[in-house]
Amino acid sequence: MKLRPSRTRRRGRIEIIPMIDVMFFLLATFMLASLAMQNLHSIPVNLPKGTAQPMQVAHPLTLTVTRDGRLSLNEDAVTLEGLADAVRPRLTDDRAVIVNADTDAPNGLVVQAMLQARTAGVEKFLFAVRRK
Repeated sequence: MKLRPSRTRRRGRIEIIPMIDVMFFLLATFMLASLAMQNLHSIPVNLPKGTAQPMQVAHPLTLTVTRDGRLSLNEDAVTLEGLADAVRPRLTDDRAVIVNADTDAPNGLVVQAMLQARTAGVEKFLFAVRRK
């Protein structure tokens, strides 16, 4: 009489296809989330159209000039006279400021704001433009 073993041992398998699907889903989710987290920390303005190379700043400091001549620094309202004092403590190691000027903003005010920021120690000005 032939006796068979009571239980046969089956070795478990790790299915790799569902794991690839989950990893692709996570990758796509994190890519979209990182793109949604980028912002300029500024008030929305009508930017001039143009083409420029994208530049990266680690901790952007944004100077916004609106059409009616209001100034803001990272969404905080400032005056032209108090701009240098507001920029100085927020300036980072790269000493760069993103100028976010409206198309219809007075050019003289933009230049005066840049000069005030320069007296505070800003060395680089990056201009925000809207892609054509």
